[in-house]
Amino acid sequence: MIVLGITGGIGSGKSYISSILKEQMNVPVYDCDTEAKRLICEDADIRHKLTLLVGAHVYQDGKLQKNVLADYLFASQQHAQEVNAIVHPAVRKDIDRWVQQQQTPVVAVESAILYESGFDSVVDKVLFVNAPAELRIQRAMQRDGSTRQQVEARINMQHTAEHFEKADYIIDNGNVEKEVLLEDLQKILKKITAQ
Repeated sequence: MIVLGITGGIGSGKSYISSILKEQMNVPVYDCDTEAKRLICEDADIRHKLTLLVGAHVYQDGKLQKNVLADYLFASQQHAQEVNAIVHPAVRKDIDRWVQQQQTPVVAVESAILYESGFDSVVDKVLFVNAPAELRIQRAMQRDGSTRQQVEARINMQHTAEHFEKADYIIDNGNVEKEVLLEDLQKILKKITAQ
């Protein structure tokens, strides 16, 4: 089994590429962002550690206060590292468990922070999803209801140029037709499975 990492900057369309792989090409995809959110809400150890780190107000009535966590997380690089030190090991363990359950020749792990989290160590190949900066900003603002300033702050925390260079495969997800993306993904999967 080949584990393909999918990464790219905010608003590049990683989730869109993942949905094509999943729905059109029958490639199971582990979405680190979604699963991390699930673990942050469900995992007692994570909840305890985040409460100690951020404060009791990070969970109210048993529910995660996303804005409280986001404000803490994006306030500084150190805060991000502290939260990640709690969350990433649990996600890594969950990825390993998930991969072992899969039965297909190729599976994918989608993560915006594939390298920063160390999740690149669980993948065999990396696919970088690329799109023009302005398009990425517009997508992220529309998707999250974020301001341009908030999106740009997140972009500045990412190391996309470095990740672009490390990737085994790059896919352009600018204003590209779905058929073209499908064709490009089929070529990439063919190369992966031929190795």
